[in-house]
Formats: sequence, structure tokens, C-alpha cells
Amino acid sequence: MSEAMLQGENLHLWRGERHVLRGVGFTVKSGECLQLTGPNGAGKTSLLRTVCGLSFPEGGQIRWRGEDVRRDLPGFHSQMAYLGHEPPLKMELTGRENLHYWVGVRRRYARAELDGAIERVGGQRWSDRPVRTLSAGQKRRVALAGLLLMAVPLWLLDEPTTNLDVEGQRLVGTLIDEHLAAGGLAMAAVHHPLAVSERGLRRLELGGG
Repeated sequence: MSEAMLQGENLHLWRGERHVLRGVGFTVKSGECLQLTGPNGAGKTSLLRTVCGLSFPEGGQIRWRGEDVRRDLPGFHSQMAYLGHEPPLKMELTGRENLHYWVGVRRRYARAELDGAIERVGGQRWSDRPVRTLSAGQKRRVALAGLLLMAVPLWLLDEPTTNLDVEGQRLVGTLIDEHLAAGGLAMAAVHHPLAVSERGLRRLELGGG
């Protein structure tokens, strides 16, 4: 992956009467993970949604590779993957089918890539079952496999360890570390620290109110 950088400059976001983001700024470079912390309501999810273009700030800019993302949102979206609280899965499809359609609209991939992503998250035994029959943790693992298959430099993660056991939480940390080592970058909203290497980890504390 080529060198990449994501910046937020003096971001202000309102929700009705509430000033959610107050002049927030950050820089994340290739090989770094920015961990967003703060109490409930501090604006962690709002910041992620603003970065990926689901919300537009009343003030400030999001810049990707030095350019305002609003100049070419489709181009920016082609280089990022957003994983929210709920994995974007269809309950009647199998895990494998979900990955095929979810990722297939973004890029072509080889069958071996799909098999490899499923194996990487430990899904060989249940990936051909309907998602409605999977546990919450298994659904989260399907979504993590999707991140790997997207093959994009920027990951935006909202509580990526939700519904995962200790082993699954370690897996998330390992996947992020591998992504950073390959030149990727990530932002992650968390309630509990991620099991990632301190070398590439940066932190941004958001305040309530």
C-alpha cells in the first residue's frame, strides 16, 4: 500500500441543540491506529460517521492524502471500509454468501482470497450456515473477514470487539497490527483498549457534553 494520511481539521458537528464535536483535530498516517476513547455520548461514533461521509460537519474538513474528501467522495469511499456496531449482514444468506455480495460490489477477488479470509477469522466450520443461525460473535467474525477482503488502506471501526470473547478480541488486535504493518491505517472507537501493539497506537480522548 502506498503512503496514506487521514486528517481532521477543526471539526464541529451539531445534533439539534447539542454541540457534539467541538474543534476536533487529528492526524493518522500509514502504520498508525488512532484509538478514540471517551464516555458514552462523547462523539466517538459521530466522529467516525463524519470521517466516512455519513454525516457532514458544520465546520472543519476531513482530508485524505491531502485533499478534502468532499471533492471526490466515491474515490475516498473506494479506499476505506467502515464497520459499525451492527455487521452489514443479510440473515437468510450464509456467511460466505454475505461476503460474496458485500465485497463483490466493491472489487473482484479470487476464490482463494475468500477462503483465506474465512480461515483467518476461524470460520471454516460455520461459514456455510445461514447468518441467522450464527452467534453474535460469529457474525462479528464474518464482518472481520469482510474487512480483510476489502483490501483497502483505511479501516474505520466502531467497537470492533463487540460480542467477541477474549480470543476474538486478541484476533482483532492481531488483524489491526497486520494491517498497519502492511502500510494501512485505522481509526477505532472503543470502550476498552484494543490488543494492538503500542508502536503504531495513538489515542484521542473525546469529552462528553
